[in-house]
This record gives sequence, structure tokens and C-alpha cells, in this order.
Amino acid sequence: MKKKILSIIMAVTLVMLTVVGCSSKEVVIKDREGRDIKVPNKIDKIISTAPSNTEVLVELGLADKLVAVDKYSADVAGIPDNVELIDFSNPDAEKIIGLEPDIIVASGHNKTGSTEDPFKLVEEAGISVAYIPSSNSIQGIYDDITFISEVTNTKEKGKKIVENTKSQIEDIAKKGKDIKDKKKVYFEIGSSPNLFSFGNSTFLNEMIELVGAENILKDENAWISPSAETIIDKNPDVILTNDGYIENPVDKIKNREGWENINAVKNNQVYQIDTNSSSRPSQHIIKALNEMAKAIYPNVYNN
Repeated sequence: MKKKILSIIMAVTLVMLTVVGCSSKEVVIKDREGRDIKVPNKIDKIISTAPSNTEVLVELGLADKLVAVDKYSADVAGIPDNVELIDFSNPDAEKIIGLEPDIIVASGHNKTGSTEDPFKLVEEAGISVAYIPSSNSIQGIYDDITFISEVTNTKEKGKKIVENTKSQIEDIAKKGKDIKDKKKVYFEIGSSPNLFSFGNSTFLNEMIELVGAENILKDENAWISPSAETIIDKNPDVILTNDGYIENPVDKIKNREGWENINAVKNNQVYQIDTNSSSRPSQHIIKALNEMAKAIYPNVYNN
């Protein structure tokens, strides 16, 4: 233990000496959490601790600068083959400092279950840590992309990503506004040990509304665990699921005891939505939005 602490101290000292030599090249900004952070003008090495952030960084053309990502980012297309995969639920400060990143693009999820900042030692070593809490709105996603592009000196690319995503979403929203007969939708994120879904103040609820439908749980707030009786009583016209933890979630929903009289089940209107694009707040939500639109209103959006 003493040896590990000594190693961390030595690594911290080395990085701090480097930082002192280039401190004049840093700027102080506020991250998405509102914290003041120092960001170097030149960034060559980046660590990403959440797949949504990794997707943005890759889209910005920064994949070659990634020296480590979280284990859930392993399936993000474009990341280097040799990139380090780290479990950020319990980050190894010594290992992270040893990689000598210029900045860590962190997630609010990294603080879950922790009484203190998991990157405290890393920041004390002089490494910039920019926190991005998981956004609960589409505008928040745009703001995240803009922020990441600004701190990585890729502002113009970030602007184009936001503009392109907005344009595609607006095309769908225009059709959604003309829909008068709104279908009732239940979106299931998980089913074990309890049902898991969402109400308002979430980007997924916003997406349901954009396509012209109505979330049956819209009166609830944020992420929730509804009862099976609630879903049966509200009788959705369409059921969507992005559950990626079980096999054949659509079949399991259709065969769930007591759900045979729900309109969505009776009329075979239960659909699987891509898990990653519907759960990660990045520019890739457009893929999930298209799938949701075509599943709910095929006659409107398949054309």
C-alpha cells in the first residue's frame, strides 16, 4: 500500500512539474457541472469516461488522441484498437496519471456511489478533469457537444455536428406537429428486478413527443420504476423497448402474464429500439429517433 501511495506521489510530482512549465498556456473555464477547470491550449492525449462522450470525441475527429476510455465505450466505432479500457466506477489514479492525459472528459455517472470526487488525486496532479453530467434534454446534448468541441479546439466541427443533428431532428418534428391522433406509448428500459422507464424531464420523453406521440408516464418525473398494473391500466397503443440485458425482450413483453389485453400487445405493436443510440446522450440519438418514429407511425415516417 505504501509503495502504491509513493508511486502516485512521484507521478503527481512529475506531472505537476510539467504543468508548471506550461501553465501560461492554460485557460480557465467552467465545465458542464459549473466547476472552474484549467484547460491546456494544446491537447494531444484524452481520456473519456463515458460512451456518450467517446462518441462525440470520435465524431470530432479526435479518436487518435484517445489514450483510455471506459469499458462501456469498447463498442464505439472508430476508437483505436490499442486504447486502454478502464473501469471508472473505481478509477486507478496511478494508472490514469501514468497515461499523462492532457484532459479527462468525465461523466456525472463516475460519481455515483462515491462520497468524494473519484478524480481528486488526478486533478491534484495537475490534470484537467471536465465533468459532463448526463443531459436530460436534447438541447443539453447540443450543449455537451459544443462544450467538448470548445475544450478540444474543434469548435467548427462541433458546430457542424450540432447543426446536422438539429436539421435531422427538425425534419422529424415537422411531421410530428401535424399528427392529431396521438398514440399512447410505453417505453421500457429494463424489466429486472423491476420495470424501468421514464417520465418527463428526459430526452427520451422529448423524443416521443417530437414524433407526435404521448408517453403514458409523462406525468411522472425523470427515471422511474412503474408497476405492471400501471402499464395495464394506461393501455398503451405502442410499446418500445431498448432493453439490452435480456434476450428477445419483445417476445418477453408480448408473453407477459396479464398484458395480453393491452392494445400494443393485442395489435402486435411492440418494437425493439437500438439500445446504444437511445441510451447515450450524443448526436447518435437521431438513429433511435428515426426508429421510434417509424415504429409508432410507419405510414407517416416510412415515406
